[in-house]
Amino acid sequence: MAHGYKVVQWNAFKKRYDAVLLLGIATYLSVFVAVSHFTFAPDQAMTLVQVLIRAFGSCAFGLLTLILVIGPLARLSPRFLPLLYNRRHLGVACFLLALVHAALAIVWYQGFSDINPFLALLISNPRYTSIDGFPFESLGAVAIAILFVMAATSHDFWNANLGPRFWKTLHMSVYVTYALLVAHIALGVIQSEKSPIYIALLAAAVTGVAGLHMLTGARERKRDLAADSEAEGWIKVGTARDIPDNRARIVVPPQGERIAVFRYGNKVSAVSNVCRHQGGPLGEGRIVDGCIVCPWHGFQYRPESGTSPPPYNERIATYRTKIEGGTVYVHATAMVPGTTVAPSMIV
Repeated sequence: MAHGYKVVQWNAFKKRYDAVLLLGIATYLSVFVAVSHFTFAPDQAMTLVQVLIRAFGSCAFGLLTLILVIGPLARLSPRFLPLLYNRRHLGVACFLLALVHAALAIVWYQGFSDINPFLALLISNPRYTSIDGFPFESLGAVAIAILFVMAATSHDFWNANLGPRFWKTLHMSVYVTYALLVAHIALGVIQSEKSPIYIALLAAAVTGVAGLHMLTGARERKRDLAADSEAEGWIKVGTARDIPDNRARIVVPPQGERIAVFRYGNKVSAVSNVCRHQGGPLGEGRIVDGCIVCPWHGFQYRPESGTSPPPYNERIATYRTKIEGGTVYVHATAMVPGTTVAPSMIV
């Protein structure tokens, strides 16, 4: 959190997470090389370097596809939250794989050029107006540049100093990267391959990412439409006892962010649904030891004030609540982040 920053410390969970990640990458690369060796006919066989170029490139694309589906999956089911906790490890690994892919390609295809190999790669094919023979390498170069920026700013130090909103916007460029890589593959390896397997795998990846995001978006949209606005800015939440203990019900005001209305014992408090860290959905978390715990990365906030416990200093907006006839209402106007609001009491 924002109290201090140090070199990353690997706890037992992180060690297992990274061990599985490295084992998966090593297994994929090994299987890819082995399958390529036995699949291609002798007259069509590629050199080991060419196989490695495809192996690292496809592994990076597959890992980026996994990164993009983790978010929707975690919203659909909490069983996928463990994958979300250290998703940045996947992002850094994806960048390193893409970097190796690019380095091998530049050395293999442009290493003996009379000019700088990278420059030679960019100017060797100027046919930007043609689909057949399009210089797809430039698309990959831009994608790697974006991945580098994202990997370099993945630490919480940059999150705090750039500001959560700007940091989140910067890292949302991962979707631009994905689109560039899809075009890089479609205009590159797919045009030179007769086998339909590459087209099928690419289509499955794109369809899977788009489909999960649309499904999650439709689910969230349905929840948003469920809010029942009342007079003078009050929003009907529902019966107090229908809110699970130490959990929340999420409502949407006519303007602004979602509101998470928590019940803890016989008290009801409301806070912004957006975590200050990475925009995580606080309303999908729960209250532990008197603090709301974000389900994404464990950031904590007091429900009555929206402040993090000392020595941390994150603050989120709070909202007024009231209970009439056993029904909970929350006012749509947000208080200044960190403002203490007395919880409503359930009689």
